[in-house]
Amino acid sequence: MHNKAQTLTLAFCIALLPPIWAVAAPYLNVTTGAVALICAGLCAANGDKASDAGRISAGFLLGDAWACLALWLMDHLPLGADLNLFCTLFVLGGLAVLLSALAPRFIFCPAWLCGWAIGLTILSPVGFAGMGSLPIQIGVAMLVGVWYVGVFLNLVQKQLMRLFDKNSDSKR
Repeated sequence: MHNKAQTLTLAFCIALLPPIWAVAAPYLNVTTGAVALICAGLCAANGDKASDAGRISAGFLLGDAWACLALWLMDHLPLGADLNLFCTLFVLGGLAVLLSALAPRFIFCPAWLCGWAIGLTILSPVGFAGMGSLPIQIGVAMLVGVWYVGVFLNLVQKQLMRLFDKNSDSKR
């Protein structure tokens, strides 16, 4: 019964909480709402450890900033488009790994790299000059993914599981 209850409570939480964000995001002027689901996926892949939420958040936000920096560099390096792209990705990718290794208690490297990829995916089509508030929207969605879809959803599911466990104990 426990696995069935766990699956049902998770299904309910996933069915309820992310759609609330999907509806709310445009009202908060966040056009990148789906980023939250990607970020929540990385949290789940990390075992849904609430204790890692801060360093995962830091990694995502650094990745968002890294995407902005990458676009700026690619616009300003004088090497030609392909070489600019290669050099920027080479240097920033290596630096992200090295810098996060210096502070693993504060920065989750996979989140930094994932956040960078998310930022580049969304920002590349508009370019550095056209990004406007998109980096802020991406950052907000990243934090929503970690704290609302990740941490809060898990807390709600755990509470529902306690109710299921309490009800199944009382029927015995």
